[in-house]
Amino acid sequence: MLAEPDWLRELLKYIDIRLNFPWIGKRGPITGNSLHPMLRQLYSVLLLLAVPFIILRLYLKSIALPAYRDRIGERFARFDSPANWSDEKPTIWIHAVSVGEVVAAAPLVKALQPQKTNIVLTTTTPTGSDRVRAMFGDSLFHVYVPYDLGFLVRRFIRQLGPRLLIIMETELWPNMLHYSQQQGVRLLLANARLSEKSAAGYRRFAGLTRRMLQALDHIAAQAQSDADRFLALGANADAVSVTGSLKFYVEVGGNEDSASALLESVKASDRPVIIAASTREGEEEKVIAAFKKIKKDAPQPLLLLVPRHPERFDKVARLCADEGLIVKRRSSAASLESTTDVVLGDSMGELLNYYQLADIAFVGGSLVDTGCQNVLEPAAVGLPIVVGPSQFNFATICQQLEAAGALITVQDSNGLAEQLQQLLNDPEHREAMGKAGSRLVNDNREALPQLTRIVSELLAQS
Repeated sequence: MLAEPDWLRELLKYIDIRLNFPWIGKRGPITGNSLHPMLRQLYSVLLLLAVPFIILRLYLKSIALPAYRDRIGERFARFDSPANWSDEKPTIWIHAVSVGEVVAAAPLVKALQPQKTNIVLTTTTPTGSDRVRAMFGDSLFHVYVPYDLGFLVRRFIRQLGPRLLIIMETELWPNMLHYSQQQGVRLLLANARLSEKSAAGYRRFAGLTRRMLQALDHIAAQAQSDADRFLALGANADAVSVTGSLKFYVEVGGNEDSASALLESVKASDRPVIIAASTREGEEEKVIAAFKKIKKDAPQPLLLLVPRHPERFDKVARLCADEGLIVKRRSSAASLESTTDVVLGDSMGELLNYYQLADIAFVGGSLVDTGCQNVLEPAAVGLPIVVGPSQFNFATICQQLEAAGALITVQDSNGLAEQLQQLLNDPEHREAMGKAGSRLVNDNREALPQLTRIVSELLAQS
């Protein structure tokens, strides 16, 4: 696969953007509102020059995941408005980057749908797009968000006419914010989180950061620690509130259409099942090493391994085979056999179904430094949870779960093996941890009513 040219990589690094262009939400502090117009225009020119390389990157990624080459026109704001679009209803634009943000936005979307509004939900990735379609079908309008070039953003806003833009978590783009505000669109940062690592990056540009945060009409923070960081960076005190996390709204029913001979045979096997969910590059090796250690002592444990990115399914299957493990893939029609070591969850949108088969959950992204994936899903299902030390994506929630006795943090593969072995040997402790996590999830479901109230107030002001 081709690498980005050195000059381009250094140029993009200098202006603090990446080739997939989620601008500053995770790293930098600059937006169209806070920039001098000339600097925003410079950003736009540099982005325009980089577009051919962005398209090239999409096509290279499409070698592994063909969906990346589909619907390119939408990324340039070329799409047909839905036939049932009503000019008499207010339009709400919700931007959710990928799967995690889509899942977090789902309760809010469902609460807003009966309120006589047009809803457009944009994503950046094909996996996010697939999740939108699986969850909502044709009940809302979904397109890819356009590249953050002024003429594309203006075209997008002109065609759909949103009165409110809800940005999930902290995905802020300069021209999106600038032209939305210019057209009188209200701006809500919902389910907002800001880790200390990200806050340190913002502090490097304190003056610009302050003006950017003050341009937002409201920041609905997940936790007090997130709110405190936004306030310390200059957000208006009367525009920041702590609403809690929408991620506490987890529907535990799973996907009713996901029945298969393999999953049914896992359920019927009566074997202890350990799920390693949403694992990342370099993490499966650590999970497999831990599993092979406990396999020597535990009575026929089964590893349910679910990589986060579909383009890595084949690679992970080969890794398991190379480690001497017998693998069955979810995509196969075969049933579980007594010799099977690993079930590879090579599907999308079925994670809750996988969790419901398990006895213990390890949540990935935590034994490599990618900040941990969603720990609330296994908590809602009532599973004891084990995670590695990298937790910045869910830092507050991990702390809450650990304090409640629902989650254990390990430092490495050896620690993972030790904790898994202890939990396998102690069903009463597993049950107590699972109940503690489920109770915490049920006790923290206040975010949705607070956010719907804020949305109503902002729509009234638009």
